[in-house]
Amino acid sequence: MTSTTTTLTVDELDAARILCLSPGTLRNWRSMSRGPRFARVGRRIVYRVADLDDWLTEHTVEPGARRPANT
Repeated sequence: MTSTTTTLTVDELDAARILCLSPGTLRNWRSMSRGPRFARVGRRIVYRVADLDDWLTEHTVEPGARRPANT
């Protein structure tokens, strides 16, 4: 018996909506190796919803938290 896992993915437009960004911003970030992880499926770009959640968690700012000084 094999185990299958379903991974929820969304296209670029839906990922941009989830992050409240424009699809162009995601395209720019991909070209600069920034932003959330993504996958290429043929010519399509898809984002795992879990990766979008992880990216948001990594970029969450705690109120009152001090930012590290640039050195």
